[in-house]
Amino acid sequence: MLERVKQLVKLYEEILSMPHRTEIARELREEDDLFLLMLYSEMIGIPNPVYYYTLELYPYMIERFHDWHLRMGMEKSPLSGIRCC
Repeated sequence: MLERVKQLVKLYEEILSMPHRTEIARELREEDDLFLLMLYSEMIGIPNPVYYYTLELYPYMIERFHDWHLRMGMEKSPLSGIRCC
C-alpha cells in the first residue's frame, strides 16, 4: 500500500513538472554558464574577487569548458592554457 502511494506521488510530481522541464533545463544551463564565467573570468581579464577560492575547482570544470565556450559563441578556446579544441 505504501509503495503504491509513493508511485502515485511520483507520477503526480512528473505530471506537474512535465510542461516546465525545458524551462528548468534552460535555467540550470544559464546558472551553470554564469558560474563558469565567474570561474574563468580572471583568465579572460575580468577581475574576480573570489579567484583564490575558485582556483581549486578548475580540475573539475575543465571537462565542461569546451561546451561552455561554444555556447558563449567562441569558436576556439579563448584561453591559451586550456586547449580543448
